[in-house]
Amino acid sequence: VIMSAEAPKIVDPDAKAAPKPDTKDVAKPVKASKPRIDCIDGCRFALVFPIVVAHFARFSTSNLTALKLLTQENVLVGGFFVISGYVSAYTTTKLGALGVEEKKVANPELFFWQRVMAYYPLHFASSALFAPMFIWVERNFSATWKMIAFRAFLNFSMLQAWFPKEAEIWNQPTWFLSALTFSNLTMPTFVLPQVAKLTKGGLQKLFLALTGMSLLQKVSYSETARFHSSKEHPVDGKVMHPLIWNLTRFHPFWALMEMTMGIVAARHVMLDTEEDKKKPKMNPLWLFLAAYASLGLRLTKFDFNDAIVRGVLFVPIFTKFLTAMHRDALSAEPSAITRFFGCKTMATLGSIAFPMFIVHGPLGQIFYKKAIAKKLWGKPMPHAFFPFYLALCLGISHLVNEHFVKNKKVGAFAGKVAQKLAGWTEGMLRDTGKA
Repeated sequence: VIMSAEAPKIVDPDAKAAPKPDTKDVAKPVKASKPRIDCIDGCRFALVFPIVVAHFARFSTSNLTALKLLTQENVLVGGFFVISGYVSAYTTTKLGALGVEEKKVANPELFFWQRVMAYYPLHFASSALFAPMFIWVERNFSATWKMIAFRAFLNFSMLQAWFPKEAEIWNQPTWFLSALTFSNLTMPTFVLPQVAKLTKGGLQKLFLALTGMSLLQKVSYSETARFHSSKEHPVDGKVMHPLIWNLTRFHPFWALMEMTMGIVAARHVMLDTEEDKKKPKMNPLWLFLAAYASLGLRLTKFDFNDAIVRGVLFVPIFTKFLTAMHRDALSAEPSAITRFFGCKTMATLGSIAFPMFIVHGPLGQIFYKKAIAKKLWGKPMPHAFFPFYLALCLGISHLVNEHFVKNKKVGAFAGKVAQKLAGWTEGMLRDTGKA
């Protein structure tokens, strides 16, 4: 959750009521505080909604052109990793100075488990709720109980992204949480402290290196399979070299690269000097349009595969869009797109992005997975039902957000679990001097 674009207010949540002036007191330096950036949080919905559409788009239309345009979830998901890194850097590193806020990462094990427990309760609850459905489908496809138990273990332990054959088990989109968990493990000791030490020049070089490393892997995959989407990711679902493709789009290491790119981007803005702030700013709208226009390449002769579009165009441009909007939000007169993403409506929609990401998969299976839909409705729901499916996703996500994600008892329980796990794993991410 980060900053209001319309009228950024400098409010330090740690600040206490100031005591009455005392001439005996020695003036202390005022700590730089961070304004909220709600516009960045509002961008989550611009990513999650087309991903939700993409996963079940083939049940909304038979138009091949529309399907080519709509089924690019593997491109868009890169933006989620970038935003995750961006928020992590903004909330844990120093504003206007090098380094991390030491108290935020003083206990790296607790830092890690708190982040995991921010999303694990909903993942666990949804997995447990829909487990009978997932298991019933597995048995219908003749899966052994041993295989079902293994997949259940991978799902509840969030390890599925490491297994290319099992990455999309049960609730398919939750491979994202598996990759994110690995990235979070590296944050408090390996990534955030090191990136936060870099000056702007070092950050620019690191961003280029990360982009190059990510691209190298995408080119490696493309050389093995195909460079063009019509061959690599056709709308009929027949993917060439599916295991190599899964290693390309799901492997946690490549997610870490994109999350680190988000950290680098946030740090670049946080190190802006007063002179930097006076420089003319680019309207973020053009970068936003350019990022999403890259999806249109699939309709042209330059129909590069999702991996290439994601690594070369979408992620770098979307990252630049975030930094441009961040700077614009801090200006006296933010542009229209910054005000739009920072408005109350988009902030609300951004807040349901995570619940929507979790619930749309099982909900879609109920209506569209052949084995389940045939049992419940006689057949998968028709194209005309798709808008109602999207409306259900929105409504249920809102209810889940209000009554589960925001539930104080759930939050308190998750906090206690994080504390307990941090105690059990003390020394895992730092040398405590204990045997």
